[in-house]
Parts: sequence; structure tokens; C-alpha cells
Amino acid sequence: MPSEIPSKHPLSRLFFSLTERNLFERVGLCDPEIASYLGGLLVRFTHVDNLYRVRDASGKRLEDVGEMLLESNPLISGTSFDREREIRRHIGDYTLFFTGLFPESLKRRSRSLRLDYFIDYIQAGKESYYIVSEFNYGEYEKTAPLFRKLSDLFDYCVIALNFVKTDLKRFQHPYYKRIARMLN
Repeated sequence: MPSEIPSKHPLSRLFFSLTERNLFERVGLCDPEIASYLGGLLVRFTHVDNLYRVRDASGKRLEDVGEMLLESNPLISGTSFDREREIRRHIGDYTLFFTGLFPESLKRRSRSLRLDYFIDYIQAGKESYYIVSEFNYGEYEKTAPLFRKLSDLFDYCVIALNFVKTDLKRFQHPYYKRIARMLN
């Protein structure tokens, strides 16, 4: 498991600042909780191991959202409901990351960048965050409302991340260049 990037690290500060500014000022959604979540998502996915952390029973890394959806289903995979929540959260994060920052990389995944594929990614992300929000008891009770907002406001989050992408490109940030090369 990769080590976490500290919140005081310049990269963390950059991501949190960019997501907050773009979400608040350019998208018009003044929600500090969502801005913080998006910044944290970018920091977490700096490590490729976090981006591709879902694996099937044999240990194979899953990159396809359809495979992740199958793996999340406790009736098919035979795993727990906690595992379903964990994978569904990852699917929401994964689809948000790709549709917001790297929609062009979806072409490699679909063999042709059809609008339907992009819409399918967005729908899978919204649905996954909604399912995570339905885990609203016990240890998950406090975070359930955040995931409901992420589901309801998914499109706005995609737009905010697209603005972050524009800013990173303008800065010619090495992180963006490295990830873009890897994904395309």
C-alpha cells in the first residue's frame, strides 16, 4: 500500500486549492465538503496503486468498470456488503476521476469514444455513490450524506475536475503529464 501524501505537502495543497477554487468560483457550487473530497481524491489517485486497487478473487487488477460492478455484487462475488460498499465507492471515485480529468482516455477503454460510453461512466459513478449513501447506519452513518451529494451533484464535480485539468495543463504540471502519458 502506497504511503499517503501529507496534507501540508505542496501537491496536496495545490489539489485542494484548485478543486475548491474551481468548484466554488467556476462551477458555482460552494460546498466545502465536496471540494475537500475531490481534493482528497486527486491526492489519493496520485499513486497508481490506489487508482487500480480493486482486484478480483484471483488477485487480477480490475480496470473495467463492468468487471468492478460484478465484483461489487455480493450475490455474484460471494463477498460481504462492506466489500460492496468499498468497491462501489471506488467505482464512483474512478469514474469521476476519468470523466473529469481524462475523458479522452475512455477511448482506449471503449475502442471508440462514443458518447454512450461517457454517459455510461457517469451513470455508473452516480449509481455507485448513491448505493454507498444507502449504507447509512453504524460506522457509515456520518459519511452517507456526502455520498448522496456526490451522486446528486456528480455532473458538477466532473465539470470542476475538468477545470482543474485545464489549470494543470496551463501550469504544465509534471503530475498531469505523467498520468496523461500513462493513461493514453
